[in-house]
Formats: sequence, C-alpha cells, structure tokens
Amino acid sequence: MKIIGCDYHPSFQTIAVYETKTGQTSVQTLLNGNGDAERFYCSLESPAVIGVESCGNTLWLERLVVSLGHELQIGDAAEIRRLAGQKPKTDDRDARHLLQLLRDGRFPAIERPTLEQRDLRQLVLHRHKLVEMRTRVRNGLQHLALNQGLQLGRRLWTRSGQAQFQALVLDPWAARRRRSCIVS
Repeated sequence: MKIIGCDYHPSFQTIAVYETKTGQTSVQTLLNGNGDAERFYCSLESPAVIGVESCGNTLWLERLVVSLGHELQIGDAAEIRRLAGQKPKTDDRDARHLLQLLRDGRFPAIERPTLEQRDLRQLVLHRHKLVEMRTRVRNGLQHLALNQGLQLGRRLWTRSGQAQFQALVLDPWAARRRRSCIVS
C-alpha cells in the first residue's frame, strides 16, 4: 500500500509517496494539465491513502481518486500549517509534512459534503448571484428614474411605470443605460 502526501496547486502537484512494503519515500512533481497526475493515480494499486490540504479546484482530483478506489483525505489547511511550525514553505517540504501527518495518524481530516450536496450548493449560489445581478440592475434603473424626478417606487416596474420611464428624455449615456438594462 502507498501513502501519499499531496501539495496541490491548480497546475501541478508535488507528492511525497511512502511505500509501506519497502519503507521507501520519494518526492515528485506531477503536472495536472498534461495528464501526468491522472496517469500516476491510475497506475497506483488500490487502495492508496492520499492526503491533501483543503483548497479550491480539486473536484476533478477528488472524483478521479475516489473512482479508482483510493482513500482521499482532505485536511484542515490552518491546522496543517500550525502543525508545520515556522519553517519556510516549499512544495517538497509541504508534501513531506502531509505524508508524515498521515503516517503518524495526526492528519487533521475534515468532513466534506457529498458531491451531490456540493452540486446543489452550487445551484443555490448561482441562483443567489443571479438575484444579486437583477437587484443591482433594478436599483440602477430606479436611481436613474429618481434622478429625473420620476418617483414611483415599486410602481416603476408596472406597465404604466415602465411607459413613463421610457417616455423620459435622458442624456445620451443615461439613455444608453436605460436601453441596455431595461427589464421586460
């Protein structure tokens, strides 16, 4: 079995690999974009234990590792950094540190929501951002109307309010804003 400490970056990862049968440790860097990392994980005999700090953009790695039957542990980044002490950070040192924490049973693993739960969270977040965008546009148009003396409040969004808003004579840039942001 292999135990792997992975210092992950979006374009590459530095891994420290410990072979339990031989006791040997090796460190190498894998590129993510050219298939190095995928080939490496596919070549591992199951089950390997892989520890990585929590960070963004690891979904593809999580899916790959789990589909291959390996155990992936995501660690609390702040706690991992605290356990590392004051040594200067390097990719090799970080990978070796993650490996040591795994080997010693001190890896500060965190609970992760399922992929389905994360997908639903993304849907909610996307909807929230769309609502924020709509609110910003409507507030901008409301202020445009207020600056022209049209004080309708929520009635600005009715048919008659929109007709009054369209009838306003505006300066060229204000008219362009009205045209580009109009809600139908």
